Amino acid sequence: MRFDSPPFSAPFAAAFRVRSMDDVRRLEATPIEQALTVRSTYEIFRNAAHAFGDRPALTFLRSGNPDDAPIRWSYADLLAGIHQTANLLHRLGVTSGDAVAVLLPACLEYHLALWGTEAAAIVQPLNPLLSDEKLVSLMKATGAKILIAYGSDSESAIWSKALRIRSAVPSLTHVLRVAPHDEPDGSAEPLPAGVLDFKALRALEPHDHLVSERRIGPADIAAYFHTGGTTGAPKLARHSHGAQVFTAWASAQMQDARVGDVTINGYPLFHVAGVLPASLTALSAGVETIIPTPSLMRNREVIANYWRLVERYRVTTMSAVPTVLAALTNVALDGADISSIRYCRTGAAPLSPELAARFKRLFGLQVHESLGMTEMAGISSITPPGVEVAPGCVGFRLPYSRVRIVALDASGGASDIDQPAGTHGMVLFKSPNLFSGFLDAKDNAAAFTADGWLATGDLGWIDAAECLHLTGRSKDLIIRSGHNIDPKVIEDALASHPAVQVCAAVGVPDAYAGELPVAFATLIPGATVSEAELLAFTAERVDEAPARPKRVTIIPSMPMTNVGKIYKPELRLMAAHAAVAAMVDALWQSAGASGAPPQVQSAEASGVTVVFADGIHASGLRAQVRAALRGFPFKTGVVGD
Repeated sequence: MRFDSPPFSAPFAAAFRVRSMDDVRRLEATPIEQALTVRSTYEIFRNAAHAFGDRPALTFLRSGNPDDAPIRWSYADLLAGIHQTANLLHRLGVTSGDAVAVLLPACLEYHLALWGTEAAAIVQPLNPLLSDEKLVSLMKATGAKILIAYGSDSESAIWSKALRIRSAVPSLTHVLRVAPHDEPDGSAEPLPAGVLDFKALRALEPHDHLVSERRIGPADIAAYFHTGGTTGAPKLARHSHGAQVFTAWASAQMQDARVGDVTINGYPLFHVAGVLPASLTALSAGVETIIPTPSLMRNREVIANYWRLVERYRVTTMSAVPTVLAALTNVALDGADISSIRYCRTGAAPLSPELAARFKRLFGLQVHESLGMTEMAGISSITPPGVEVAPGCVGFRLPYSRVRIVALDASGGASDIDQPAGTHGMVLFKSPNLFSGFLDAKDNAAAFTADGWLATGDLGWIDAAECLHLTGRSKDLIIRSGHNIDPKVIEDALASHPAVQVCAAVGVPDAYAGELPVAFATLIPGATVSEAELLAFTAERVDEAPARPKRVTIIPSMPMTNVGKIYKPELRLMAAHAAVAAMVDALWQSAGASGAPPQVQSAEASGVTVVFADGIHASGLRAQVRAALRGFPFKTGVVGD
């Protein structure tokens, strides 16, 4: 097989097991330019293919049934596909500064779209659940030249969405259709003009080198990742090759990555967690990565058979968000041998002490937390294997990085006042994997302090062992009459009830206090408990009286993002809806009104509207409702005057 220069370097591997900050400083004793010589993600895959060749790199599960035969690609197969993809894009006129948008579910081809595009240009992974309008806006912002899309509606109706939006993005020249893994060759319907067959055209390209002969530097932009996007306008973060390479190298050091490890990657690949600290780290170090069906952990069969899959593939490292871990506690081992697991990691959302204890009690696994964010190429701190700390601790900073804890200013932002060890404040970072800023420069002002530190918005503190502990997000603080309430205090108390599966606390608008704390919970299957019991249970375990929730609501399922985080904006809207409904009902009852009672409806932009039906007769009721609504600090309205 032919490879481009420069010469090969060794694949990433842990120099030694990290167990303390002294070990992190031991890594830093070698200058970073000597410790890390790889310049691009493309070099990572060249080095890995050279070192690991026929070893399995990616294993795609057709279903959640452990007995089904998977589809496997070796490291050599993966590099060949990366070369072909990059060469196809080059032939289609894509250059290093162009963006290639990706709209795919979990699949093997996603890795070609990611790493093949980064070898040729700039990749733009997109969340398939975003609306057409937001997808178009994101692609217009980058001037996307190519869209690589899944050729089926079986996952999030992606193909229909791709065909709808392509004409709305003037910069697009082609759509590349990725066939589902179970589609027989030649069975697809004729493609529309401007739509090309990804597999067929890729097969025509050289598989052993880059035709463009591109030399990629560490400062070259590799990807545009959008942040958020479920409400408001998503922002596009620019990742350099150097930042992504550092994430893979540092994660391999901190996680003791080993050749022959096997991991299940259940994170979607439009999100940094799945792409960088999970996939790129594994693929840089000779780890086999299992892709659990196109639906990942949303596939109920995968959840139901998870421990059998661990046994079948001898999984050594597992990683999942807390909501997935909670779901797995409902799945019995039933004799499955999971002794191969030596490291269990979580991130993306807080881990409650009760869930951590439940996981260890049921499966004998210590859950290690980490902190990651889009603005730091997916990872900021890691709790290494073998280091046991309390829930809420996200481990040590990465080698060559720096962390500060500063006091909040009057608006809840980062001040320039450093906090001593053990004191809470906002977490700031500087690191080699810091992103290259947002694509829209005006978004950068809020991201950085005046002296160039990343203002994460995370609240936390550093202990005597220099471990970072998180207590929440500044934007999630519940402010009751000037009293800052950390929702995690409520969530930890409520989560300790044996009937609670997952819970979250938010602030509900209040005309007098500004906000009041309320909580939502889902129950473990088969458990029964009343909302009043949960409220009393939680209140007993929250020391500060202002932080005791005013209400606990049991809901059938928790609203989630596509990454598996609890989606608090929807909970806030549910809480606001309930607060307005209670207010309107009280006014209705006191007015002795007749006719159909007014209805409270949720509106867009986290608003609530009160709709009066014809025939309501009550003196001054509408005026009273309008006056009361003015006290709520969110969008409200009255319809039917």
